[in-house]
Amino acid sequence: MLSVLTVPLLALSLSLHASAAPSPHARRADINRVASAYYTGWHSSEGAPLSDIPWDKYNTLVYAFAATTPSVDEISLDGSAPDVFPQFVSEAHDHNVAAHISIGGWAGGRWFSSNVATAENRTAFVNTINNFVQQYKLDGVNLDWEYPGKQGIGCNVVSSNDPANFLEFLKELRQTLSPTVTLSAAVPLAPYQSDVSGYAETLDYIVMMNYDIWGPWSPSVGPNAPLDDACATTDKQMGSAVSGVNAWNKAGFPIDKIVLGVPSYGHSYSVSPSNAFVKGSSDQLAAYPPFNASNQPLGDSWDNTGGTDACGVYQGPGGTWNMRFLADGSWLTNDGVPADGIYYRYDDCSKTPYIYNKTSEVMISYDNADSFAAKGQYISSEGLLGFSMWEEGGDYNNILLDSIRQAAGF
Repeated sequence: MLSVLTVPLLALSLSLHASAAPSPHARRADINRVASAYYTGWHSSEGAPLSDIPWDKYNTLVYAFAATTPSVDEISLDGSAPDVFPQFVSEAHDHNVAAHISIGGWAGGRWFSSNVATAENRTAFVNTINNFVQQYKLDGVNLDWEYPGKQGIGCNVVSSNDPANFLEFLKELRQTLSPTVTLSAAVPLAPYQSDVSGYAETLDYIVMMNYDIWGPWSPSVGPNAPLDDACATTDKQMGSAVSGVNAWNKAGFPIDKIVLGVPSYGHSYSVSPSNAFVKGSSDQLAAYPPFNASNQPLGDSWDNTGGTDACGVYQGPGGTWNMRFLADGSWLTNDGVPADGIYYRYDDCSKTPYIYNKTSEVMISYDNADSFAAKGQYISSEGLLGFSMWEEGGDYNNILLDSIRQAAGF
């Protein structure tokens, strides 16, 4: 069990770096396909224990998160159930599943920029990560920097040199890690720069985060994770799996090294009945309706009810709903279909479902078995490397996981 919340470089033996043997469970790019999900340790005591993971349905699981810190000599598991992490690795290996660590995240990537800003910092940060990997006998590292050269949460260190520095860091990390250790990155729909071929040469694959494309920050209700939006009007084209894959491929990243990030959650909106339905209809839900941004509905029990974020700024409720809570009979049945009294629309353009409760005046854009099947078919037909779900515990009875696995050909 971990006894500290951070992993300082100097606390690890230098001999560990030289003598640690690669894990026999290690997996790299020689895996033909990736069936993966992120596991959030902080939810292990909130209904999603390790014992509930359907290990036989994955070949990779990624523990979220180890956060960056102001020191290049530390990455921190604080807030991510550090005591659960060693057990996660052990159980993954017992089930012949690759155990990866994700470094960064929305709140945990604030110091990436400074940690890779100089050659000296890059080397120290590389050694910190490498020692962490060897200490816990990990099979992979997933870098989740949101985002190089751009502000994310609001208080990140940011530099215009971030993309170039990140690439140099990745090159050194790749050279330092055991050849059996997988190196990947979670990325947005838009490539870091016009030419990402250098990243393609260094990374085993990228996980393209095709979620949070629309949300309570958007001008109207829209698809959280659109498969495609080319058939939508120009003002509704905020990005999609198709446009993101095309953009990364055009910039020099091979399609067969792209893993599609898919969500087990959706976003809720406050929508009046007068806006929720097509004019003249009492049961046909409208596309992209306006919503009341000043009245954000609460999400499920995992949602933030409001509080101060990592930047010290107050944030209200997020309005996030995971499938595990939608399928409790109030929104969806245990089979994942709309419950009695819940209105439903499936948008054929984005391949996205919507549900609406007229009484509470809440609309939710989410993903279901049909939308995951569409994503799985896209993965198969286009030759993507696989899928990675955020987050493993958010599914219900493997409704989403089984659907995408079958459609993608796993």
